[in-house]
Amino acid sequence: MPKFFPKFLVGVIVLSLLLGAGYGLTTIQARSIPWDCADWQAFAHDDRTTSILESLAENRGKTLYCGIDQSDTFAKAETWEAGKDRNERDDTVYYGERGQFRGFIAAQEGWLTDGESGVTGVSIDRIFEFPREERRRTKRVKRLDIANNPVQWPTNDWNSCGQVGGIICGGWAGESTNHGGSPGGAITNARRNLIPLERQVDWQTQERFHVTNNGNTRTSEGSHWPSTAEWTALAEAAAKSACRAEGYPQVTNVAFHAGHNGNNGPPGNAEFTGNGLGLLLSDDLHAAGNVWRYKMRQSRTWSATCKKVIRRTRK
Repeated sequence: MPKFFPKFLVGVIVLSLLLGAGYGLTTIQARSIPWDCADWQAFAHDDRTTSILESLAENRGKTLYCGIDQSDTFAKAETWEAGKDRNERDDTVYYGERGQFRGFIAAQEGWLTDGESGVTGVSIDRIFEFPREERRRTKRVKRLDIANNPVQWPTNDWNSCGQVGGIICGGWAGESTNHGGSPGGAITNARRNLIPLERQVDWQTQERFHVTNNGNTRTSEGSHWPSTAEWTALAEAAAKSACRAEGYPQVTNVAFHAGHNGNNGPPGNAEFTGNGLGLLLSDDLHAAGNVWRYKMRQSRTWSATCKKVIRRTRK
């Protein structure tokens, strides 16, 4: 190119290249204006810069075009001047009374500065649309370890069975046994025997026997209720109830443990009772004839982890 080639001809050549490539302002000028700016509201303030920034914050998600070229609310140059010191592209750098102002994208910089800053020649929508800040969804899992009260309750505290947070209990083992003169015999019978008396349960193994020959012969009749699976089901139901009472809808790590008391049963009869089985006895004193009647059930303690997912949407 000659040294003294006229500068205006250089400009003509550059403009021609831009027109031929379909870049720059020709794309903007050639397109019709599709945006509805009826709800654009400029923020009135004595300070012009504050007015511009608050308007951008309040109208976030709408077009810069609405507030500048079409409505003549602000000029491009003064809009850039007001926001450039707070411009960090995708970061929120202005917290106003009317909202939050995000930095201009590169295309908007180019449009506001007539190409002196940023990038031009991209989609007209990207240039004019003032980006709405994406909402960040966060998820946090909150857990609560929970268990029923491990206090060693007495053997007649069976009212706590089934309460929220209470122990879990098996069913009553048959009908009441009876013994005259003192409660001891009735308690022993209740621990050892089902009614009729030819039925007995080894509470340690949960095995049921048919007893004959004056107690000398015992024939297994299978497992007595509840089984391991049934204790687990009872623990799960108790844990769900307790967790929901605390505001936690999910339950994990459910387990059942030893009974709520360590009563071993009568001396010499440990094979029928055993430690940690949580024996529970109902007692009915029949005054007539001083006859005591007892029946037995078992308890188990349990533990679980309550869980809930907390989801939040942050601007």
